[in-house]
Amino acid sequence: MHYLLVSLSHKNSDIAIREKLSFDQERQAKIMEELTNNAVINESVVISTCNRLEVVVNTTKPSDALGRVMETLHNHSGVDRSELEGRADVFEDEGAVKHLFSVAGALESIVVGENQIIGQLRDSYNYAQEKQFCKTKLSRLFGHAFRCAAEIKSVTDIGKNPVSVASAAVVLAKEALGGNLGGFSAVVFGTGEMSVLTMKHLVANEVNVILVGRDRDKGIQVASEISDKIVVAPYSELANLINSHRIFFTATSAPHAVITDDMVVEKDFNRYWFDLAVPRDIDIKRCEKIKVYTVDDLKTVVEKNMSLREEEASKAYKVVGEYTNSFFSWLDTLSVDPIIKALRQNAQQAAKNEIEKAVAKGYIPPEYQKSLSQVLHNAFSAFLHQPTVAIKEIADKPEADAVINVVKRLFDIEQDRLTLVPKSTTKEDENQ
Repeated sequence: MHYLLVSLSHKNSDIAIREKLSFDQERQAKIMEELTNNAVINESVVISTCNRLEVVVNTTKPSDALGRVMETLHNHSGVDRSELEGRADVFEDEGAVKHLFSVAGALESIVVGENQIIGQLRDSYNYAQEKQFCKTKLSRLFGHAFRCAAEIKSVTDIGKNPVSVASAAVVLAKEALGGNLGGFSAVVFGTGEMSVLTMKHLVANEVNVILVGRDRDKGIQVASEISDKIVVAPYSELANLINSHRIFFTATSAPHAVITDDMVVEKDFNRYWFDLAVPRDIDIKRCEKIKVYTVDDLKTVVEKNMSLREEEASKAYKVVGEYTNSFFSWLDTLSVDPIIKALRQNAQQAAKNEIEKAVAKGYIPPEYQKSLSQVLHNAFSAFLHQPTVAIKEIADKPEADAVINVVKRLFDIEQDRLTLVPKSTTKEDENQ
């Protein structure tokens, strides 16, 4: 059993590539279905956000599984397989676990420490579970990832003053307009999580926010949860609004551009547009008075913040290392073969101790010791046969962890470090 993780993110892929690798839930489900229909892949989870695609699988043959992942991503994105292979970061076993824990802890985000990613991971994990592509093996992994992220948040200040892509965009707007946004008006298009974060930062900077969404009722509800000062405008006013205000943020989930040349009117004042969506919302030709910022442009702000967060990030990576080690140690204790072996050894040792006591006290002659040992051995083997079969049958089922931990506690079985040895190399064998 191995963990394999394929990562395509802002670190190795530009926005044009990431747009093609941005999959909605329906497409994610199709990808996971195709992956788990392969003989060497047992479980899979696909994490698709604005800035990253992470494919996590449980596999018996990592090399074969990697080929399957690349081919599937090629088929669904249209990106050449050779380009995917050249760009992707590939992690196996300990590397895969460490990377996932780092992603969960927001250490791999464009803005280190931003809080969005843990919710996105949880949503992806829950969806994969719901569709039954994620079962025991990956559930164990993601459970530890969430605990690792919580520990990082608890013991470091990396997210004390949350810095998200949205806040970085507001920083850029502030710089563009002389360092103070107070009194300016900004148009925000979209009512999703990114838009909500953007509006919160704008309100905090005393900006007059005008919210536009396709569903005006939803816009009114969203605005009311942030500030009663936010004005909600109808979608029909979008073109007029973006041509009459200096600042515009857009972050919709549309699969194609929603701001195009036919909506733009030339003005004699400078405008600053922030496209926080992937795929991009804005697709216009060069306009001298409009400066368009994309997600990639936010890296400048990120770099400025990195030096301030290095110390906290160092602490966080230490937590990741500790959780990676503890995960494998814990995983080893759940291997059923050592549990069964320990049960039999305990029974054998108990029989040996009692026979030696009986001989020492004269209850049985010494010459009967060997024969009696064999009789007791056979008796214990017969007694443990059914529990052994039952433990093996539940080894790969969700309830396995709880049952094994109960068995260990009842029989006082302690394991410091046991080696996991794959019992098979095919998916069919592993499920037997």
